[in-house]
Amino acid sequence: MAKDEINVDVLVIGAGPTGLGAAKRLNQIDGPSWMIVDSNKTPGGLASTDVTPEGFLYDVGGHVIFSHYKYFDDCIDEALPHETDWYTHQRISYVRCKNLWVPYPFQNNIAMLPKEDQVDCIDGMIDAALEARVANKKPQNFDEWILRMMGTGVADLFMRPYNYKVWAVPTTKMQCAWLGERVAAPDIKNVTKNVILQKTAGGWGPNATFRFPARDGTGGIWIAVANTLPKEKTRFGEHGVVDTVDADQKKVTLQDGTVVKYEKLISTMAVDSLVEKMGEKELIDLSKGLFYSTTHVIGVGIRGERPSRIGDKCWLYFPEHDCPFYRATIFSNYSPNNQPPATVLLPTLQLANGEKPTDTKEAYGPYWSIMLEVSESSLKPVDRENLMRDCIQGLVNTEMLQPEDEIVSTYNRAFDHGYPTPTLERESVLTMLLPKLQEKGIYSRGRFGSWRYEVGNQDHSFMLGVEAVDAIVSGGVELTLNYPDFVNGRKNTERRLVDGAQAFKSMKGITSHIANGTVQANGSIDKR
Repeated sequence: MAKDEINVDVLVIGAGPTGLGAAKRLNQIDGPSWMIVDSNKTPGGLASTDVTPEGFLYDVGGHVIFSHYKYFDDCIDEALPHETDWYTHQRISYVRCKNLWVPYPFQNNIAMLPKEDQVDCIDGMIDAALEARVANKKPQNFDEWILRMMGTGVADLFMRPYNYKVWAVPTTKMQCAWLGERVAAPDIKNVTKNVILQKTAGGWGPNATFRFPARDGTGGIWIAVANTLPKEKTRFGEHGVVDTVDADQKKVTLQDGTVVKYEKLISTMAVDSLVEKMGEKELIDLSKGLFYSTTHVIGVGIRGERPSRIGDKCWLYFPEHDCPFYRATIFSNYSPNNQPPATVLLPTLQLANGEKPTDTKEAYGPYWSIMLEVSESSLKPVDRENLMRDCIQGLVNTEMLQPEDEIVSTYNRAFDHGYPTPTLERESVLTMLLPKLQEKGIYSRGRFGSWRYEVGNQDHSFMLGVEAVDAIVSGGVELTLNYPDFVNGRKNTERRLVDGAQAFKSMKGITSHIANGTVQANGSIDKR
């Protein structure tokens, strides 16, 4: 079969948040010719949503929308513009520890623990504070950071076991530069005061409130964003599968035989997969220094009214060994459309205790659901064959389910590249690998394209694509990629969803200040 040939200025690989951010920006400025391709028929990537045959929705992991960028907000609001498109929630989050529900963040709420654990945690915090005053070097890994900030009590009770369950590597093998706003450092005075007064600490972090789409799950957001793009510039599904990348010839060959020639390539596929498709041994060998974990997403649909013990909880953390999952999301709480209506007839598959039901006839709802996440790596194997059984037993162990609860639907999907792990070796690899690719005209960006978890949320990922386009077209500074602490520490208002010429004029003014070192830590521009 003769190969078709397409020529574009910018080719975007991947229609997850990063690729769609790049495509949105390219379409907005109406300058370079472009195309976006993705092997999946439905856009969304690692922010997509699956629907079970019974009608339960499950995101690819625990995603919620909160934002550091006005440009991101504008794009999302353009795609889903109506008030009825969204639900807004207050985060209600807990840690399951010692058969108790401790409000999140754990380290600020040790007042909820038994007295002996309170003593251990406060002792550790005091020792850590004293050590921090005389320490003459920064923590060298995540484990040292935990001990320096929180002490041995919190470390042993929560931080070490929980983070191992999340990352599937020991905390001693992780660096600590990624932390930023991800982990709350305790204020020992407030913690002690709350222990004495038996008070809980207030909400913390950027997602204390969050939005969730009323319909179609998180994936519905990205389908809506993709629908704002011209269809003739998209190739999704079987006609968008990348076979090889020839960086020297600046061409990508698709699996259907189509050859796409480009001037610049924005790739959002995992960078280790990208270099494999390039076939360049030096880059392949370099990428082997990157580590990742697989994420298993488990969904359980239950018949009955949502129990009072669950209430309005959003997501919950599980550091202990009585369950394989590290996080549970009460997905039915995010939207009433995340599960089938009560009028749908469904049979009971099993009881939570594993027994078969005595009555297998279909029955009505109502229904509610739980979504679980389990990590796996070469350092933390998982019994895949029995994972569903073990997770359901874990729900019973942690009193999320009662043994007699009726399970009407199950969902189980493994995502090979789930978390890009910030290991000790990560920066030495990325500081060589990403520039080598960029020298070849390839901008590897996104959760696994640039492999920086600290800027791996949906808003970050989207803006990685936007800023890659700005860098290509007008030399803009990629703030999100290169200055994670800067973008995470403020609300970025410099770009709005306006016409291309005005946006470029504004953006170039801001980036010139960045280049000259005149942007202050709070994000304002120093006019000196």
